[in-house]
Amino acid sequence: MRKSITFAPRKSMYMQRYSLILLFILPFLAGCGDYNSVMKTADYDYKYEAAKGYYAEGNYRKATEVFEQVLAVLRGTHYGDECLFMLGMSSYRSGDYESAAKYFKQYCKSYSKGQYVELSRYFSAMSHYNSVVDTRLDQTNTMDALNEFSKFLEYHPESKLRAQTQDMIFNLQDKLVEKEYMAAKLYYDLGTYRGNCMSYDDNNFEACIVTAQNALKDYPYASPERKEELSIMILRSRYHLARHSIIEKRVERFRDAIDEYYAFQNEFPESKYLKEAKSILNYSERVVAKKGQIDEDDVDLTKVKKEKKATALSDEEGLSQENINKSEKNTTSKGLRNLFRKKSQTI
Repeated sequence: MRKSITFAPRKSMYMQRYSLILLFILPFLAGCGDYNSVMKTADYDYKYEAAKGYYAEGNYRKATEVFEQVLAVLRGTHYGDECLFMLGMSSYRSGDYESAAKYFKQYCKSYSKGQYVELSRYFSAMSHYNSVVDTRLDQTNTMDALNEFSKFLEYHPESKLRAQTQDMIFNLQDKLVEKEYMAAKLYYDLGTYRGNCMSYDDNNFEACIVTAQNALKDYPYASPERKEELSIMILRSRYHLARHSIIEKRVERFRDAIDEYYAFQNEFPESKYLKEAKSILNYSERVVAKKGQIDEDDVDLTKVKKEKKATALSDEEGLSQENINKSEKNTTSKGLRNLFRKKSQTI
């Protein structure tokens, strides 16, 4: 007699899997239903509380959408200022810094004496700060953030956020100084390239001087290291500008280089570039004494250090190659000796 086959265990297994799937999906469907009902309801008090609930849970996108819906209705009520501030914070937390800045500025304009005006000014500045891009790109947001932080300190000089606001300002200024430094260095590296020069004896060194001087003037709180780099770049540029000038302008420009040296020495008496600066001074004084005459065999002082370094590296490479050749030679000799020994043993 044949036994009947039952599929009950397999059916039970499928039911368990189905139950697990439902266990994960149902809360999601319920959440969608709750959100949809919140968006459709005409009870704005309920909507407002739901929006605050979404914000507390960290669901900033949903909170933003609900706050946007209720703002027009609550604007004239005692919830209006809080609703606008929470809308700005929801946008900020969700990473929509452009919208956040707009809402915070709107709050400061509409509720100049509101309870959240200090935080609104601060987070308006932070919205621009978080939108700052790479130093090589346009720095409009950097300037906007600086203006907003300065405005914050002007309105709230005794704020608890004062110290961190000042740190933000210094960071932003460093970014702007870095951009100016890169622009000045680009002019310096272009050197005597005349593609963008207006006359025969002009070159990019003059543009480098102006750019670096403006950076030092506009950003007095730049780091000492960056100030030193900009200052030595100005001195080098004055030296190069004088060397590549026509003889009628050469003496005057070397005198400018001499004046620049003393300014550099006074500002950075312990600078690592002082030896190079002294060489530029001595050379400039010799040329001025000779009324602008430059010997054909004169070397570029700013390149001597690099050439010495390159020579040292070449010598080091030569020694390394010599050591390698010796090593290979020794290795070959040892190999031949071992081979000869093996043949002797075989014989």
